[in-house]
Amino acid sequence: MSRAELDLAVDWAAAEGWNPGLHDATAFHAADPGAFLVARRDDEPVACISATRYGENFGFLGFYIAHPSARGQGYGIRVWRAGMERLAGRTLGLDGVVAQQENYRKSGFTLAWRNVRYEGSWTDVNTHDPGITVLDASTIPFDALTFFDRHFFPTARDAFLSLWISLPGHRARVALRDGEIVGFAVARPCRRGAKIGPLYADDTACALALLGALDTPSLQRPVIIDVPETNKAAVKLVESFSFTPAFETARMYTHPAPAIDMARLFGITTFELG
Repeated sequence: MSRAELDLAVDWAAAEGWNPGLHDATAFHAADPGAFLVARRDDEPVACISATRYGENFGFLGFYIAHPSARGQGYGIRVWRAGMERLAGRTLGLDGVVAQQENYRKSGFTLAWRNVRYEGSWTDVNTHDPGITVLDASTIPFDALTFFDRHFFPTARDAFLSLWISLPGHRARVALRDGEIVGFAVARPCRRGAKIGPLYADDTACALALLGALDTPSLQRPVIIDVPETNKAAVKLVESFSFTPAFETARMYTHPAPAIDMARLFGITTFELG
């Protein structure tokens, strides 16, 4: 895909109800400019996929969409095969919508956990841990931030992360306890409301401190967090705000699945790039 066609893919994702961020395409393209593949019919885009390479051994699939006018005609499976070929030899991950999960199983993917999209609004986020200091992520050495991110993502993603914390409207906060990073969160404006992701936190008090720091009057509503269902503390936290489930995906991997810190993963970064 050209960079302009990636904007079209984001529009298609919005039409599917995935509610992308306003500036997602910029960070996504920086992660791996060659990741975004398109199928054309008579020179018109009809299907797309992202096949993002991370490091030497990991890849992530997303943006798997056939335009409604071209479904059932083989274009989707052709971009799928092209994406799989681009990532051949790597451990692969994806967040699969319910309708496609059986097809992913046939392609060698295994369920790791469910992500549940919760959304809602709050009037106030009460934080009670005086031992936590929350700072703007731009004040933290970038290498320290990327090192912390590696607890939750299988490999380095520096080009992506440098934009994710600095794009227009994005707010990135880091939580410190005794001078050590114990949490990290980013809020970004979306087609509807604002998404918070990632949300990493040592514990619920840390997550609350980060959410409180992100909650300014200009934070759009509803607030949306994609929560790994296996993190019971994260589920309890969003339900305590009376947030409600709106959408779900299955995080699936080919074997071996990467080892990441699920106990502190309160909200994933994106469904498209992991």
